Amino acid sequence: MNAAGDPPAGRDVYTVSRLNQEVKLLLESGFPLLWVEGEVSNLAQPRSGHIYFSLKDGDAQVRCAMFRNRNIRLRFRPADGTQVLARVRVSLYPARGEFQLIVEHMEPAGDGALRRAFEQLKARLEREGLFDEAHKQPLPERIRRLGVVTSPTGAAIRDVLQVLRRRFPAIHVIVYPVAVQGEGAAEAIAARLAEVGRRNEVDALLVTRGGGSLEDLWAFNEEVLARAIHACPLPVVSAVGHEVDITISDLVADRRAPTPSAAAELLSPDGEALRQATSECARRLADAVHRHHRHHARALETLRHRLMLQHPGRRLQERAQRLDELDGRLQAALRRRLGERRSRLDQLRLRLSQQDPRRRIPERRRRGDELRERLHNAAHQVVQRRRLALQHQLHALQAVSPLATLERGYAIVTTADGHRPLRDVTQIAPGEAVINRLARGELVCRVEQRRGPGQEHVLGGELTGRGSGE
Repeated sequence: MNAAGDPPAGRDVYTVSRLNQEVKLLLESGFPLLWVEGEVSNLAQPRSGHIYFSLKDGDAQVRCAMFRNRNIRLRFRPADGTQVLARVRVSLYPARGEFQLIVEHMEPAGDGALRRAFEQLKARLEREGLFDEAHKQPLPERIRRLGVVTSPTGAAIRDVLQVLRRRFPAIHVIVYPVAVQGEGAAEAIAARLAEVGRRNEVDALLVTRGGGSLEDLWAFNEEVLARAIHACPLPVVSAVGHEVDITISDLVADRRAPTPSAAAELLSPDGEALRQATSECARRLADAVHRHHRHHARALETLRHRLMLQHPGRRLQERAQRLDELDGRLQAALRRRLGERRSRLDQLRLRLSQQDPRRRIPERRRRGDELRERLHNAAHQVVQRRRLALQHQLHALQAVSPLATLERGYAIVTTADGHRPLRDVTQIAPGEAVINRLARGELVCRVEQRRGPGQEHVLGGELTGRGSGE
């Protein structure tokens, strides 16, 4: 740097943005599409519809982004802890200088295990030479009898027969029914191929079935079937699944067709193909077109790659990722601000509750209970004192009561009806009954004699006793 702070002349000084962009282009152009297996973690799905997560194994992890136009095609919903197999592009997120993978396709790792088994068997059979072109038989120029090994009820046989009827109905088709899916299907197909090879009653053989998942097509990835196709003395065409489905059977067979319909077209001649001259011209033209197509296909692929590196959609994806990042920061800031406001509100609510008059009500209630208890005790003491005084008065009253006199052996004499006490002997006549009330019980007596004061008392007469309970 010179005194003015400018870079020295002749030096190419990079900015951070330029450096990240060039590293990004270097990574994306230096790596093809890759398959990566790992465990999903730190999964985030913002409102934009993109998916951001990490793929990890026991020793490392890498950031991944799957944009909305790709993840809408997913047949499952990934979650933290899910083991997946992803087809990715190596890239860099320039805004933060982070190495990341752009996910184009993702599937559960169960399919990944099958794919690994597929790749291992493919590599082993390729080393043994089962895929070599030297072992492949050419198809007959004209097929009169065609054998089809497939399920008799599947869509594949219907497609094949429909195309053959349209293109060349003269071909005689022999269907060799066999299960094309499930346990033991590979062994059954291999046994059927061996049987057809021994019969030698067809010019060529088509092994086919319709589309399905990797697991559905797995019978055509078994080693026993691959070796049966390789050992078959007849030319074998394999057409399994859709155009994107590649099986071991396709690689071992003498020819591979992308679909059952395409296989029927491959094995049936066109009307014009019956003419020798037209067939030769068509072959030469096809070769020329093929060379021209390959040349232009390579040029187109080069241009497509250059366009992909400069495509505004890529920058749009980067801007979308940056927008998701800013949106996440905004959401975090809003949650933090809301938390602070909520904490402040809780403090004010606590202070208000401490000044709430309703908090004094329990204290006043306790004071009232205390005063009520004191009043109760005081009233109880007054009642006790009044009860003691009443007992003293009862004792005094009993002392002067005539009932106390009865306790000393005296009696109260009344007329027989008990209403009139007798104080004088003249108040009763001889022969009348009187009642003598004692301290406990009464005596009913009949008067025999009357004697005035000073006369002796003579006991006699009829006596009837009556207790106090009678």
